[in-house]
Amino acid sequence: TFNMMSFRPMALRAATRPAVAAVTSRAPAQVLTPSAIAPLRSFSSSNVASSDDPSKTVVVVDGIRLPFAMSSTIYSDQLGVDLQRLAFKGLIDKTAISKEDIDYVIAGTVIQEVRTSNIAREAAINAGLPNKIGAHTVAMACISSSSAICSGAEKIISGHADVVLAGGVETFSDLPIRLTRPVRQKLLTMSKAMKKGGVSGAIGHMLKGLKMKDLALETPAIANYTTGEVMGVSSDKLSAKFGVSRQEQDEFTVRSHTLASKAHTDGWYKSEVIPYKGSTEENGIKADSTVEKVGKLKPAFVKPHGTHTAANSSFLTDGASASLIMSEARALELGFKPLAYIRDWSFKACDPFEELLLGPTYCSQEVLSRNNLNLETDIGVFEIHEAFAGQILSNLVAMNSHSFADDKFGGKKVGEVDMSKLNTKGGSLAVGHPFGATGSRLVTTASRRLQDEGERFALIAACADGGLGHACILERYDN
Repeated sequence: TFNMMSFRPMALRAATRPAVAAVTSRAPAQVLTPSAIAPLRSFSSSNVASSDDPSKTVVVVDGIRLPFAMSSTIYSDQLGVDLQRLAFKGLIDKTAISKEDIDYVIAGTVIQEVRTSNIAREAAINAGLPNKIGAHTVAMACISSSSAICSGAEKIISGHADVVLAGGVETFSDLPIRLTRPVRQKLLTMSKAMKKGGVSGAIGHMLKGLKMKDLALETPAIANYTTGEVMGVSSDKLSAKFGVSRQEQDEFTVRSHTLASKAHTDGWYKSEVIPYKGSTEENGIKADSTVEKVGKLKPAFVKPHGTHTAANSSFLTDGASASLIMSEARALELGFKPLAYIRDWSFKACDPFEELLLGPTYCSQEVLSRNNLNLETDIGVFEIHEAFAGQILSNLVAMNSHSFADDKFGGKKVGEVDMSKLNTKGGSLAVGHPFGATGSRLVTTASRRLQDEGERFALIAACADGGLGHACILERYDN
């Protein structure tokens, strides 16, 4: 047994040693930064400044999620659009906002259903929103709904909207399973063969040149297109590079499940998780998880000596989330009490071959530096995505590594994350990770924690496929 809140991996305790065995020298390429429009004015813990124009100050009003669930369980009969519709409707019902007051809708998703490629629009219409409200869908791997929220914030800052409904969804219970490309090409040209040779000509056309392997089915792979590497393999390699042990990963995993279970038992999630068929249970949380139990599992990706298992990796998850963001002026005009300001954010990219899941470190460094914030003294709430225990622990080591800072950040390290302030209500390892929905969950949980815990600033961070990353600064709204 060990103290969940004081758990501090050995790799962090030894952060003064060289933490990286072979870090690529390739400089991270910036994908998106809101520096031209946010923050509206630099701020620090000693001199917090809000915008002079409340109509362009972005606030989080509220957020919800459907219960996240293991794939092919409670949502096996639902399409992704159905889940997003339920999330949108649940947030509208909870806040009692008039649908006419919503200016725009944005949703994130990764594995798209062809019939609902703009899932934001289809979900909005089916949730009863007026047809005149515009909507678009974004895809940015595991930070898709993070992108949706920040895109909505940009609309507010630019004056193109006052109220944005954002969110995300993913389902692994209804995957788009395809025929192989050779078979698809044959089918697309079969009509011409039919015209020339009739039925026999069509049959001959279909069979000519096909191999047995072409008759297989293609399912979506959780692997990077460019590198061809499964994310679990990338994370396992990253953990080895940063010296994160299997024991540390298993301990962190148990911590996540224990804290998530406690948050549900204590009723903390009652105002965040809306019922589905009368239940708010999230069936991926293992309340009885122990280090001994998870330690018995064999490596799942790098065999036989890898450190990543089915337990210390996030599981395939169905779910949807929604966030309501507004300009501060509009929120107050409509009578809402916001939870937090969205102060600044960063989207960056790093080398997908060597640092696929290290984006949180790069983005955190950028967003904190830009706003003159100190990670160790100014940030009171951390919500960092747990794709793999090894991934998040590797990022924590990188953030606190002098050698990594010397190589990447001109000697200024990001800082050491206080484990007692990190993911205190559990994280993706326990509650689950529907790719398109996690970003919105992080924003809602962080905003609510700021209110509950009385802290001033929250740091949200997440990795994503392709070497992408995201970080965001929230500030508590004083009600």
